[in-house]
Amino acid sequence: MDVMDGLSTIIALSYLIAASLFIYGLKFMSSPATARKGNLIAAIGMFIAIVVTLLDRKIIDFTWIAVGIIIGSLIGAVSARKVKMTAMPQMVGIFNGFGGGASALVAMAEFLRATSTSEGILHLDASISIIITIIIGAVTFTGSFVAFGKLEGFITGAPVQFPLQKVVNVLVILGAVGLSVYIIGWAPSWTLFYVVVGLSLLYGVLFVIPIGGADMPVVISLLNSFSGLAACAAGFVVQNNILIIAGSLVGSAGLILTQIMCKAMNRSLTNVLFSAFGTGDMEAGATTATGDKVARSVDAEEAAMIMGYAQSVIIVPGYGMAAAQAQHAVRELTELLQSRGVEVKFAIHPVAGRMPGHMNVLLAEAQVPYNLLYDMDDINPEFPHADVALVIGANDVINPIARYDKSSPIYGMPILDVDKAKHIIIIKRSLNVGFAGIDNELFYDPKTSMFFGSAKDKVQELVSEVKKL
Repeated sequence: MDVMDGLSTIIALSYLIAASLFIYGLKFMSSPATARKGNLIAAIGMFIAIVVTLLDRKIIDFTWIAVGIIIGSLIGAVSARKVKMTAMPQMVGIFNGFGGGASALVAMAEFLRATSTSEGILHLDASISIIITIIIGAVTFTGSFVAFGKLEGFITGAPVQFPLQKVVNVLVILGAVGLSVYIIGWAPSWTLFYVVVGLSLLYGVLFVIPIGGADMPVVISLLNSFSGLAACAAGFVVQNNILIIAGSLVGSAGLILTQIMCKAMNRSLTNVLFSAFGTGDMEAGATTATGDKVARSVDAEEAAMIMGYAQSVIIVPGYGMAAAQAQHAVRELTELLQSRGVEVKFAIHPVAGRMPGHMNVLLAEAQVPYNLLYDMDDINPEFPHADVALVIGANDVINPIARYDKSSPIYGMPILDVDKAKHIIIIKRSLNVGFAGIDNELFYDPKTSMFFGSAKDKVQELVSEVKKL
């Protein structure tokens, strides 16, 4: 008995250490400078949690567990190595789906175990935990894969809508909840349980398809929160404290991130989920005029002269920079300008990429110093004093229409004050609209010069021309 008590104490202390490492790791992830260390610390915590859990469960045969660990580790390692930074949101989406699916499978196994006993009766607390895990986990599983498909282009980025869609959605989720109540209160039937699982999987699809591609990052963040909640509920199902703690941390972190993204777009979560906002990615097709509006274009030599003889330059990275993998060329351009005595700063909008921090990570990968990166609130007062604002692949986050046009879908969204700089150079493939599906009036500003082409190619041209000055 003493030995068992000692083992229980070791397990409890190990879980406490693992939970502390999770929290400590999250703290380090709040800054790009320490994010890698935070990720490593959290990974060590998860390793401890897994090892202790395997020892705690008194498992007789580890064969299939070892096989699963090896296969999963190989897939994870290869995926992490091969995935491009521009595809990181899609990868997060898939991981969310797997997390939700795993939690749902755990709950299904527990339901099978509990109902296969001689009594065939589920206790109220256990049945509630199982049903909650199933619904949230299944919705997360299918919803995440639909979100992945929209971002990857397998599914149209435009909102998918059909007649009475909201009514159907409500009926599906109410059906799942109603049958769950019946299973919990009256009859733990496997047939009805399968129906609940099916309705939950269906709702995950119906939940995501009417949301536009522009809002998929917010949806992925929300589904990340759902995956945490499903894991937390699964922790109650299998009575594992570390799973409850880890799931709670993921759930709360995902919800906070969702709120940050909504705030950055000045939109409520309900507006994101139900407004069918955005049109998805637009095809490139270089133009220089739209109706009676004319955009002035510039060549590499002129753009390099404007920047090379400036005193201060603010670089505004956007998804176009990420898609073209231009961050290393941008770092080289930065160093060249600095060598000429030009003050260079970077303006980072919270939703400039596909997720908050996307631009920070890309620039950190290219070894751009962290002290050059400024958040929107800190950099906006600097634009009126900047000689040049160089925009690389950004669109909606610099559109001045957000300030005054109440009919615009981005009205009220905080933007970078690029239009207040003395000169503006915008690198973009074309004048086509961004995710919001609206024209950008900054393209036609007399102070703006459009530098058409791929971000990487055009920045490399600027580097070559600046070297000649």
